[in-house]
Amino acid sequence: MKVRSTLRRWHVWLGWLVGVPLLFWALSGLIMVWKPIEEVRGAELLAAPAPVVLTSPAILPSIVAGLPLAKVSLEQRAAGPRWVIEVRNGPTRLADPVTGRLLPSLSAADAAAEVGARLRGDARIEAVRRTDAGSPPLELRRPVATWQVDLSDGTHVFVAADSGAIVATRTRWWRFYDWMWGLHIMDLGGREDMHHPTLIAFAAISLVTVLLALVLLPLSIKRRRS
Repeated sequence: MKVRSTLRRWHVWLGWLVGVPLLFWALSGLIMVWKPIEEVRGAELLAAPAPVVLTSPAILPSIVAGLPLAKVSLEQRAAGPRWVIEVRNGPTRLADPVTGRLLPSLSAADAAAEVGARLRGDARIEAVRRTDAGSPPLELRRPVATWQVDLSDGTHVFVAADSGAIVATRTRWWRFYDWMWGLHIMDLGGREDMHHPTLIAFAAISLVTVLLALVLLPLSIKRRRS
């Protein structure tokens, strides 16, 4: 009787302690599975990149011969085919395969053209703003300099300023989903740290609370039968 009473007391107090986190975990988990992940990511908002179309043999810039290259690829952009030259531990550059000339980084108009060329549906481009690799937006969380293209439906499309590639698409629902994820792992600031003392402590207390309930259940049944 004394052991059962002590266990019940611990169970109640621990239940009060972890009640709010358990509510947040259940609520955020439910919201995160509410919609298909493809809809959250806006997979249908942008068409796949167009195939590369060349009317003459591609010319590679002569300057790349002495560079420590990580990757060289030929990709289609809104203005035509482009060499994407990635230097190991260095910058990424675009080059014109027709002339072999290196091209400057994308302008705001270039970024808008990249998104507009692949945009589906009725959304339209409303604004274009630059982001810094040193302090990227929370919804991007990548150390990449980009152009953020804002659409009328609330979607933000991020275009890499050096390569012209679309590196992220963030819908309104994605941003809400991301906030719920931060709530779920108790990291609303960075929304990436899943190994911090607060989360571990509450998870451990929740486990103990559940184990106490499993121990008390047969004891309570036995008492009622008696």
